[in-house]
Amino acid sequence: MSAIGLSADVAQVAITLLTANILLGLLISGRYSPVRYWPHRKINIFWTHNQTGLAALCVSVLHPALLLLATRVKFRVLDVVFPAWSPQQPTVNLIGAAALYMLAFVLVTSYYRVQIGRRTWKALHFTTYAVAGCAFVHGILANPHLNAAPVNYLDGGKVYIEICLLIVLAAIMLRVRYGRAKARRSRIAAASVPEASV
Repeated sequence: MSAIGLSADVAQVAITLLTANILLGLLISGRYSPVRYWPHRKINIFWTHNQTGLAALCVSVLHPALLLLATRVKFRVLDVVFPAWSPQQPTVNLIGAAALYMLAFVLVTSYYRVQIGRRTWKALHFTTYAVAGCAFVHGILANPHLNAAPVNYLDGGKVYIEICLLIVLAAIMLRVRYGRAKARRSRIAAASVPEASV
């Protein structure tokens, strides 16, 4: 297997980890309890969320680093770190690099969330959605063979990324609906409580 092919396979693993991380994050934000609900087991989803985020970062770093070993297309270290002048797909690669750097930012701020403060950290943590957007755009538009062929949106790898994107979008919509319904129930419950007599 070539370094380019291996880099494309590693990218699929990175997308899988990022998708799992986002889904776990949405569960945590909705106060999901695996003990109360399915699978009725004590699972530390917060720890799992942190580990999938760290794994996604490590695999995402490996993805472009493997291109340094490519023989058909020559990538320099600068092309990997800041791909504005990379020999192939510089714009798409810049989007991927932005996803990688934002993911690192989200992870670093998460480890310092106590020092940062919950409110500030939560605002910074929304960068995760920009990470996902850039990662999915990069994954769908990037040519895995690094040639001038047009994007084949029905290629197996692309379809997998598109399915992950649809799963994330559906999960976000469900989380928003759940949040709105919960807020509505809270308002109704607050309105039904009789005022304390003076």
